[in-house]
Amino acid sequence: MAYNAQPKEHPTTALSEPPVDRAATELPKDRPVVLYDGECPLCVRSVGILRRLDVFGRLAYQNAREPFQLPKTTPPILPEKLLEEMYVVTPGTDRRRAYGGFFAFRWLAWQLPACWPIVPFLYLPGAAWVGERVYAWIARNRFRLLPCHGNTCRLENKSRGLRH
Repeated sequence: MAYNAQPKEHPTTALSEPPVDRAATELPKDRPVVLYDGECPLCVRSVGILRRLDVFGRLAYQNAREPFQLPKTTPPILPEKLLEEMYVVTPGTDRRRAYGGFFAFRWLAWQLPACWPIVPFLYLPGAAWVGERVYAWIARNRFRLLPCHGNTCRLENKSRGLRH
């Protein structure tokens, strides 16, 4: 199934439509793929951090707003959820798994050696419950946490005003 996300207007940023003349690309099957909202400044910054932590190049990245071939996964990925939370699609051909939100983050922690020290904490009793709620709050507020003005994204630093 080809997927092409239709951007939604957001109060703090106007989203541009992805190019429609590009053919839907197929996701790599030989490595995990991180699906993220390429119009979300916080998401783009998070993917930048993931790329720096991915010293062995184990992960592939796909902007969910660009046309791509949505793979069959267990559980199935709902296209409308791709703009609400990050997803990871595991490698494989027939039985690919999909993890969203906190569970995507937890799965990614196993793939990135720099994150291995925090992995045990992600499995403590109650960690999933808390992690899901924290992730959901950040996802709901992502445009307020790191807003874009024009094409410039800024972080607010209370002690020094705004910085780029």
